[in-house]
Amino acid sequence: MPEEVFRAENISKRFGPVVALRDVNLRLEQGEVLGLLGDNGAGKSTLMRIICGFDRPDEGRMLLRGEPYEPRGVVDARALGVDAVYQDLALIDQLTVHQNMFLHRERVRRPLPVLANRRMRAETKAALDEIGIHIPNINAPVARLSGGQRQAIAVARTVKSEADIILLDEPLAAMGTREGALILDLIDRLKSSGRVSIILVLHNYVQVFQACDRVNLIQDGSITLDKPTSETSVEELTQIVVDQYAQARRQNAA
Repeated sequence: MPEEVFRAENISKRFGPVVALRDVNLRLEQGEVLGLLGDNGAGKSTLMRIICGFDRPDEGRMLLRGEPYEPRGVVDARALGVDAVYQDLALIDQLTVHQNMFLHRERVRRPLPVLANRRMRAETKAALDEIGIHIPNINAPVARLSGGQRQAIAVARTVKSEADIILLDEPLAAMGTREGALILDLIDRLKSSGRVSIILVLHNYVQVFQACDRVNLIQDGSITLDKPTSETSVEELTQIVVDQYAQARRQNAA
């Protein structure tokens, strides 16, 4: 049986009068790609921020490899092997590929604190080659690259940090078919390695079945579906959402 690497139990989070998460339970197994679906405002981003250490839950607990997991912040979570790639990618357009790969993680030569640019360029090329991404010129500013290439650099940076749990927030948003295929192939390569476990936030149901082993649907701050993708369908997911909206309308009317 696959080993469970992460578990969230009864996670709740409020922002003033707004309940963002309600008693959320989520698990992730070694080497698994878990798709997290939900409309805007459903609670996906809040849950991701809690897992990566940006926010703390009001209630509930998290376990990482069976041990209590209470990150003090993003840096602490990263040191424990949990890292995230957000929609804005946190890339600086004016910096080169290798400079972005080591942003806030720069290699320096000792004893003088001088940037080890040659080493960073070599490690950048090796990291990109390892996950099958070809960037013709790693000395070029990332502003010149396509959306798919930029996303790949952000993912490669996370993998390079030796994270073994990666959170990808809408990595296919606003991408064309060709660029989307590049990222889906990258996710498949990471899954095939068996080392990395991924939580993939998506809106597109079809892409869930292309990339994910299991799907969770979060609605109004609660996870309402947890199934292997082999045991559900686009039609079932769509019907669940339609039924939820119908129920909400009836409650509002009452």
